[in-house]
Amino acid sequence: MTDRLRGKVAVITAAGQGIGRAIAEAFVTEGAQVIATDIDPAKLAGIGAARETMLDVLSGPAIAALAREVDANFGGADILVNCAGFVHHGTALDCTDEDWDFSFDLNVKSMHRMIRAFLPAMLKKQRGSIINMSSAASSIAGLPNRYVYGGSKAAVIGLTKAVAADFIRQGIRCNAICPGTIESPSLEGRIETLAAKTGQPLDAVRQNFIDRQPMGRLGTPQEVAALAVFLASDESSYITGQPHLVDGGLAL
Repeated sequence: MTDRLRGKVAVITAAGQGIGRAIAEAFVTEGAQVIATDIDPAKLAGIGAARETMLDVLSGPAIAALAREVDANFGGADILVNCAGFVHHGTALDCTDEDWDFSFDLNVKSMHRMIRAFLPAMLKKQRGSIINMSSAASSIAGLPNRYVYGGSKAAVIGLTKAVAADFIRQGIRCNAICPGTIESPSLEGRIETLAAKTGQPLDAVRQNFIDRQPMGRLGTPQEVAALAVFLASDESSYITGQPHLVDGGLAL
């Protein structure tokens, strides 16, 4: 199926690699005008987006400037996908105040900034789909060594439900995607860091991630992107305020 997003303008954060890039590529294939953003603009090459631009989601002024540009040049966004995030590894005893503040700033407050900037144009149109990247490690399931990450991703689900409730009569839908363990550069980086920290071989650490998936394999960014296309499209027009698992049974 193609053209499921024809005529829609989509803004995507952290679109340079992994899940964000797979979503951007899928949206382009489905006919959307995509504004792909990343803190490292070099990673955006080859997506085929209508606009590829550097964006630091920790900067309110930068986000506001992008929203004004999208409003002026594209008539505002119809779809907002908040993918930017960071996985902190450790328990409460490993989490400093600085770790806590950074994780919540990037994983949660960045979504607040993006929604506040792009929601007004959606309200003028009386339509919009906001998709927030949460995780199976959240209020849905607790995983070892994901203390502040799980807390921040639980907050994303709460934020999602609040936005959905506030604007449900004004044509705005807001949903969360909750992945399990997904193949990505981010995962490879965590595997390398954990191997160095524990002295385990890379293959052993990688296998531990695989073994915790009940399906016995890692997910792919494209599998997450397929769900994002559905939530962005009119096919999901009766769905809002929900966390949607794509986790290989991790939260069973």
